Amino acid sequence: MNDRVALVTGSTRGIGLAIARQLLQGGFNVVFNGVSNPSLPKEIVSSLETHPGGSDVRYWYIQADVSSVAGRKKIMNMIHVAGRIDILVNNSGIAPKERREILDLEVDDYRRLMRVNLEGPFFLSQGIARIMLDQLEHEHPQSYTPRIVNISSISAYTASTNRGEYCISKAGISMMTKLFAARLAGSIPVFEIRPGIIKTDMTRAVLEKYEALVEEGLLPIKRLGEPRDVAEAVLAIAKNHFPYSTGEVINVDGGFHLRRL
Repeated sequence: MNDRVALVTGSTRGIGLAIARQLLQGGFNVVFNGVSNPSLPKEIVSSLETHPGGSDVRYWYIQADVSSVAGRKKIMNMIHVAGRIDILVNNSGIAPKERREILDLEVDDYRRLMRVNLEGPFFLSQGIARIMLDQLEHEHPQSYTPRIVNISSISAYTASTNRGEYCISKAGISMMTKLFAARLAGSIPVFEIRPGIIKTDMTRAVLEKYEALVEEGLLPIKRLGEPRDVAEAVLAIAKNHFPYSTGEVINVDGGFHLRRL
């Protein structure tokens, strides 16, 4: 039986769910995580029962809030239940409750978003990295190749003054990637995947606006992204297709990052 385990935070919908499914299909055992549901929604369980990963892969679900110390402890305990950890995907994130200009942004709203989008991933990575380093001491390096993958956003460098806290949190994820990549170099590669405009619940309210912009030439690749586009990039990292890279930013944005005249 395959024993590789991936943890994907925020994996009950959208990009996180697509990543978790893709990793299952790729032969990884997967720990799903969410904050709203005590168990995986029935429609997800139903779809996973016939997943292409085969009978050799397993999955678990842990309801835990990555933004709290208690929630992160629950996740760490689940890793012990799973028996090991090979891939951490820091995907959990929230949008502002209400879009406010930065001159009107409330302290509580800022702190709420930063705890979920930046503080949680930082300290979860810290704890998971310690477990990975301990595993490396007991396993052959060719059979154990741990990875940390952080999901950021084009908002890491694209200023939106009506959701400044979100932009700051994603810029923080970019620096967090560099910090962990530097600290763990030679042991655990760390990557940042930077999605563009992806069709999810988070972007549903503005999809019509962005579809019009795409028609006008916003993106070199003339379509909006799908969650699977991001999931494919995560699977490539998980399967060690970038053996000589760390701290790398992988843009999954239809070419938005290109500077064009």
